[in-house]
Amino acid sequence: MKWYVVHTYSGHENKVKSYIEAAKENIDVGDKIGRVIVPTEEVVEMKDGRKTTSLKKFLPSYLLVELDMDKESLYFVTSVPGVTSFVGPGRRPQPLREEEVNRILGQIERRPVEETSDVPYQVGDRVKVIDGPFSDFIGLVDDINPEKSKIKVMVSIFGRNTPVELDVLQVEEAIESR
Repeated sequence: MKWYVVHTYSGHENKVKSYIEAAKENIDVGDKIGRVIVPTEEVVEMKDGRKTTSLKKFLPSYLLVELDMDKESLYFVTSVPGVTSFVGPGRRPQPLREEEVNRILGQIERRPVEETSDVPYQVGDRVKVIDGPFSDFIGLVDDINPEKSKIKVMVSIFGRNTPVELDVLQVEEAIESR
């Protein structure tokens, strides 16, 4: 079996995957169809002051399908609702090279990188708060806790310097205006 890329309608990737996996049990070409994968990766981002992990499609509108390609399996996959075509020259299916498959599968299996010791700021750096109740405040980094990915920023509130503990993802480097 070789890996092929299937183009789908936008947003139909999971529906097509479910259809193929359910139908391959009940059809005579089911033994020619292997794994079906929607290429996604875990992404860590800040939303409403909280760190959230979500799955993001890094090849939207595409699926990877492991197939033993012949006329029947080609017809089956192209007749699935939501599938537009296989990827290849002249819409003829072209199998992926092994290094391409390994790169994509490696990206899928990679865990989100936690910034344990990779805090990009140092004490004294000017940063701008981009998330939370202190959004748009500019302050100086006063303390760094790399184990928790937290920093303490001194911001001016009503003319007084006030320490605010923030996640590293809640700040960005302040751009000097001259």
